[in-house]
Amino acid sequence: MLSRATKPINVRVTTMDAELEFAIQPATTGKQLFDQVVKTIGLREVWYFGLQYIDSKDLTTWLKMNKKVIAQDVRKEVPLQFRFRVKFYPEDVSDELVQDITQRLFFLQVKESVLTETCYCPPETSVLLSSYAVQAKYGDYTPEIHRSGFLAHERLLPPRVLEQHRMTKSEWEERITGWYAEHRGLLREDGMLEYLKIAQDLEMYGVNYFEIKNKKGTQLWLGIDALGLNVYEYADRLNPRVGFPWSEIRNISFNDKKFVIKPIDKKAPDFIFYASRLRINKRILALCMGNHELYMRRRRPDSIEVQQMKAQAREEKAIKHAERARLAREKEARQEAERRRADMERKLHQYESETQRAMEALAASQAQAKQLEQRVATAETTAQERARLQQEANASMQALRQEVAALQSNQTATAEEKAALEQKALEAAAEAERIAAEAAKSRSEIDELTTALTTAKLEQLEKAKALMSASATPNVEVSEVDDVEGNESYSAELAHAAMASSGRKYQLENRETVVQRSARIRDQLAMLGRDLDAAKDPTKVTSFDKLHSKNVTAGRDKFKTLRQIRSGNVRQRIMDFENM
Repeated sequence: MLSRATKPINVRVTTMDAELEFAIQPATTGKQLFDQVVKTIGLREVWYFGLQYIDSKDLTTWLKMNKKVIAQDVRKEVPLQFRFRVKFYPEDVSDELVQDITQRLFFLQVKESVLTETCYCPPETSVLLSSYAVQAKYGDYTPEIHRSGFLAHERLLPPRVLEQHRMTKSEWEERITGWYAEHRGLLREDGMLEYLKIAQDLEMYGVNYFEIKNKKGTQLWLGIDALGLNVYEYADRLNPRVGFPWSEIRNISFNDKKFVIKPIDKKAPDFIFYASRLRINKRILALCMGNHELYMRRRRPDSIEVQQMKAQAREEKAIKHAERARLAREKEARQEAERRRADMERKLHQYESETQRAMEALAASQAQAKQLEQRVATAETTAQERARLQQEANASMQALRQEVAALQSNQTATAEEKAALEQKALEAAAEAERIAAEAAKSRSEIDELTTALTTAKLEQLEKAKALMSASATPNVEVSEVDDVEGNESYSAELAHAAMASSGRKYQLENRETVVQRSARIRDQLAMLGRDLDAAKDPTKVTSFDKLHSKNVTAGRDKFKTLRQIRSGNVRQRIMDFENM
């Protein structure tokens, strides 16, 4: 049976997208717990991360690697709670963050800091960042899938931005989607990286702030980041007033609440400030040492491990791009086949309609011909009857004429008898003429009907030919979807990746923000900024908004400000700090 001293301790570690639970021993060190976490999530770029906890005084503290977990001031809970978070930031995410998981964890944490307003982001830049966040989640924009309202429940913009502008959710979605649609062809992982490339240009990105005082007792902010130390006025955490790159610092120490930084320039005085608590100075020291170590490491050749990671990352990215290109070609081939199929179906529908019309026309023509045939037959019967009547009338008239002739030769016949007989003869002659006229009319009708019947049969023949033509199988060329995978060439993409990582240069003098490098993004941001200004509620503008507006008006950005505050000699800058 295990003793109480060796009973496992339950630990819960929360990353940006998962919860992990471990059972550790009382002797487990911070390093051993950290190693368990990174091994579980498959992370190799471990030097950027650390484990946070809330101590007994409700302060956020980093777990020390060389001490036992239970020996540190972790708040007593079951299980013990830790957060796996970014502790140190790179100078340039596009060059330094190698693994996809590293980029993802950075992306999620930076996005959270923007949304919780720990890192100030102007409204128009928030919209641009949101579009990359949407690309990272949904992939390429597809109007048939991403219909109006698909972002209704997404958390994409800082609450301050939403509250400041009199705009509906659909209006925000329209502006985000406008940029999102332009990211077509961007891998989800590249969408995260583009987000980080823009976010790292924000003034508060990657900065750890601490309240300090100079010798005069002026309340100030000390900012620690990947580039060095900066001092801010208490009312302005966007624009540092004095700065010292890590390359100018040779020694860091503290004594109780007093913190001393010794410059490389031995003629310059020490940079001295005061923190409110001893534990704050300990945190400042740890962050300074870690950032300085990474600062120097970046200026040395990559280790074998980092070189291997970068080579593997380049290969994986090349494969992903090749796979995406293959899928895009297959999709295009399927769409072309669908277009051809739709065109064939349209033509077949057209042929069916023409066939139906031809069949109806042929049926009508056949009915008309049959009707004409019946009329011709009736007319011929009538004509025959009239011819018989005409013959009978002619015979009757001939008989009457003979009777009249016989009566006239008979001397004994009276005048009345002769007159009556002549009258009958005249009437018979008139009847014969009438029957002859009707017979002639019947013959004319028969001729007309015969002509119409002939015409109808000719039309029927033409309609039959049209029906045969319409019913014939259409000559529509249909191509099958070929195997579009084929042999791929990755040389251009691999060469581009190799060139991008051939050498790292960290020169603040030449560094520009993404907005400064891209006239298109700069113009779009300016246009969106004017659009948002028209909907802004001036009563809800914050002090950060006012500071940012002044920077924009003065043409300042993060790197221009850093270059300015680091100009001049160290002695003068320390004097400027003392006089703040």
